[in-house]
Amino acid sequence: MQPGKPLIDFTWILDHLDDIGEAILQHLQLVIIPLALGFAISLALAVWAVRQPRVYGPVTATTGILYTIPSLAAFAILRPITGLSLVTAVIPLTTYTLLILFRNMVAGFHAVPAEVLEAAEGMGYSRRERLLRVELPLAVPLIFAGVRLASVTIIGLATVVSVLGNSFGGLGQLITEGLQTFFPTKYLLGAFLSVGLAFLADAFFVRLERYVTPWAHSKVGAPA
Repeated sequence: MQPGKPLIDFTWILDHLDDIGEAILQHLQLVIIPLALGFAISLALAVWAVRQPRVYGPVTATTGILYTIPSLAAFAILRPITGLSLVTAVIPLTTYTLLILFRNMVAGFHAVPAEVLEAAEGMGYSRRERLLRVELPLAVPLIFAGVRLASVTIIGLATVVSVLGNSFGGLGQLITEGLQTFFPTKYLLGAFLSVGLAFLADAFFVRLERYVTPWAHSKVGAPA
């Protein structure tokens, strides 16, 4: 930072709104794609684990190992295979969602009361119908708790993708460039937008969960 220069250069921000908007869109891409892929994979694994409880331990161990791999190490391993591409970023980010989503989904399925499952069987529901019409709806609150945590985690981890280049670096590129050029406006703006995006994502999924499960949030009238 040069003497006499403001910590936040609002003129620079106004002159680079297009670049900032592009960085935000790139960051959203780095969050939405891994989250969607992780959700689909985790749901399949969770259903498998509920149907075959013996696989829960191995799946948890495997996803736990994937979660502990440092992102920079994952990028280094994938780069010779996938190059400097979006795929190189998406694969590790997706793996980081699996442990969180899988454990919450299994917990959600296990939270469904046994008598409800028995009633569904008594009504002649097939295993697929019971999953779609009974188990999934009742497991939604815990599933959404996992989605909220995974989304906030990925928003933070996505800032590291800037090491792969500025073509899809997202908000992390602002932080990296700001630190490299000693320009506080850039790295503070990138950090602020990342935190703001995390708060917005969490609030969005809270609202969405309340919308799709109104029965879970209905107020019980107080006794007279």
